[in-house]
Amino acid sequence: MDNQRIVWRFNTAVWVLGAIALALSIWGYSSSLANLISRWDAEEEYSHGYLIPLVSLFFIWEQKARFQENKFQPSWWGPIVLLIALLLFVMGELTALYSLGQISFIVGLFGFSLALLGRQGAKLTFVPIGLLVFAIPIPGFLEATLTAKLQLISSTLGVGFIRLFNIPVFREGNLIDLGSYKLEVVEACSGLTYLYPLLWFGCIFAYMYRTTAWKRVLVVFSTIPVAVFLNSIRIGAIGVLVNKFGNSMAEGFLHAFEGWAVFMVCVAILLGEVWLLTFVGADRRPFKEVFGLHPPSAGRKDGTRQVRPMSKPFLAAVLVAVTTAALSGFVSERPEIKPVRASFSAFPMDIGQWHGKTSLMEEDSLKILRLSDYILAVYNRGTGAPINFYAAYYESQRKGSAPHSPAVCMPGGGWQMTELTQRSLPSTAIPGGDFSYNRAVIRNGDATELVYYWYQERGKRIASEYSAKGYLFSDALLMNRSDGALVRLVTPIVAGETEDAADQRLMEFVAAVVPVLPQYIPD
Repeated sequence: MDNQRIVWRFNTAVWVLGAIALALSIWGYSSSLANLISRWDAEEEYSHGYLIPLVSLFFIWEQKARFQENKFQPSWWGPIVLLIALLLFVMGELTALYSLGQISFIVGLFGFSLALLGRQGAKLTFVPIGLLVFAIPIPGFLEATLTAKLQLISSTLGVGFIRLFNIPVFREGNLIDLGSYKLEVVEACSGLTYLYPLLWFGCIFAYMYRTTAWKRVLVVFSTIPVAVFLNSIRIGAIGVLVNKFGNSMAEGFLHAFEGWAVFMVCVAILLGEVWLLTFVGADRRPFKEVFGLHPPSAGRKDGTRQVRPMSKPFLAAVLVAVTTAALSGFVSERPEIKPVRASFSAFPMDIGQWHGKTSLMEEDSLKILRLSDYILAVYNRGTGAPINFYAAYYESQRKGSAPHSPAVCMPGGGWQMTELTQRSLPSTAIPGGDFSYNRAVIRNGDATELVYYWYQERGKRIASEYSAKGYLFSDALLMNRSDGALVRLVTPIVAGETEDAADQRLMEFVAAVVPVLPQYIPD
């Protein structure tokens, strides 16, 4: 009898309480989870989100035999982790920053795992629960930065591929000119649509790969060059096909099918890499032995069944879940304060000695920027060089909409940034209080321009994008506001003119326009 196998099981009460806690948690997190699903529906790069919970559940089920073979000791770290999740939940509800609520939900799952299985048992669930992170969209400002950089890399490599076929092609930023057809590498073709889900696949393969740590890490990080390179090849191949067979090669079903096919090639390359690595190093073993799924056996009927006792850490974890659900009714998403402001359509075209004329942005650009209001105008003063004035206002930045940094957007238009510095001005120099701004010198061929830009948010004028995100969180929590704007000024440095002269022109316009802005960008 001493050698009799023991099969550990949870009693019915644990299953019932666990189901109640899960249902209450889903109800409490309903706004954050609903936002998650809407992003999966609307954005192609996150459409794989529906599969992620299913895969995670399968990997946990795959550990069934190990759960049955070990008693495990529930840990009080579980309720502690759940309290951290509760804090994140409250902050997410008060600020309506959905990513906080989504992260809190995953942290809560870790807490329940610790409360049920203890630290040893929770190790078996760490990766399956951790994979759920890939269901959460990348924060808006970081996504915009990644997308812009990936667009430029993909455009550059794509043009290089086209030139291998002796096809004349010209690239300006993200626009590939084939003569008869201009191929624009838009956000959807940046490579992020491949990179994010492929990174998830890389983590899955690393989890299934029972080998040394460095091989697993290599598999995960290799997804980045594979996704970027294959996306660039796809763009180049589209250019070659357009040159040979016409514009239809870059449109409709065929274009979408090419994207799906290239992604499957990415997965196949990743799998091939795993196979090749089995022949490297001292831990050489058959591929089937080190890589694959190992579903639990259907047995364990010959063992002695033991019921896990109802633990105090688990009961405390259930209590925290009940508290979270209860608090959701009191700290549910507050109606955001949206201050009264004048529309940019009423922005004056005469500011001191400056006289302006507005223009409109293209619909495709507006869809990408997802702004609430904007002004795009060119101001002149006499016969001097003009100033391009742009301000994009966001009524709310809680749902992922946020200003796109010119530092990452301008290279996509073909401009090379040769200088970028942050500067500050005291209130004695510019009316309206102290503020910081970015100063950039950009070039495109023989053209050189000087750029000033800053983030104007709830009475603050900020140069750093990351500082602006910090203020966004604190102001959303304390002021219940997340509105803000990007202000950008551009002037050419004409032939025979110094940078100092262009600086003087921009600074004079800044002094004239800053006092006007609070009517349209509320303090």
